[in-house]
Amino acid sequence: MKFAICNEIFQGWRLEDVFTYCARLGYDAVEIAPFTLARDVRNIPAAERARIRGAAAAAGIGIAGIHWVLVQTEGLHLTSPDPATRARTAEYFRELVAFGADLGAPVMVVGSPKQRSLGEGITPEQGWQWAQEVFHPVTLLAEERGCTICLEPLPAEDTNFINTAAEAVRFAREMASPAFRVILDVRAMSHEALPVADIIRASRGEFAHLHANDRNLKGPGFGGTDYVPIAAALRETRYDGMVSVEVFSFEEGPEVIAARSLEHLRRHLGPGQGAGGR
Repeated sequence: MKFAICNEIFQGWRLEDVFTYCARLGYDAVEIAPFTLARDVRNIPAAERARIRGAAAAAGIGIAGIHWVLVQTEGLHLTSPDPATRARTAEYFRELVAFGADLGAPVMVVGSPKQRSLGEGITPEQGWQWAQEVFHPVTLLAEERGCTICLEPLPAEDTNFINTAAEAVRFAREMASPAFRVILDVRAMSHEALPVADIIRASRGEFAHLHANDRNLKGPGFGGTDYVPIAAALRETRYDGMVSVEVFSFEEGPEVIAARSLEHLRRHLGPGQGAGGR
């Protein structure tokens, strides 16, 4: 497993400085939230995308993926009853795939709870169908550009559409594409009825990315979430992808969050840790 951290934690930092700092700490990659660069990725020109990719390479760090992809956008919604809105959303997702591919980011995380929640009178079945219609052309482009779209199940306090890993896995399987998978998030999984480790085991082979955090919205190791069974489940499922630190409470400051989170992940998920090692 490799370790990444999301760049929005470093509020006010230049992206080049984030790359350099995280590489020095020992992270393998940085995960980028597009809204930290521009409200609309179409406003990020090719030269700037190349510069960002080059800056990461110069710092000796990878770009793990992009996430929070619809934050600060306007007029976009995955399950809107309006066909024109869904068409705009599909087109913007295609732009996001291109943006991620230009950065060399292998994964696009789709959480965006506000832009997917079902409106009044919309049934789950309608939302499901419309969301798959939106993602179909996006997935075709993702296949071409070598990008994996990862749908994120989120708790009911965030959205009313796709709240469990099992639902996300079913959605991804119906998309029937190697470019459409699932992301698991520790904080989100902690809201489900099953233990986090059991959810990981049940999702074996279906998830291509993992967000590490705590139910308290902070980083791994900053709360009561037990990473021992999580680590055991990840090894049991032979997960060898990215484990990316994503937090929602920044009060400790980026340096403390980054350093302590990485230390906690290395302690539990690093080579040789746990029964029998890796």
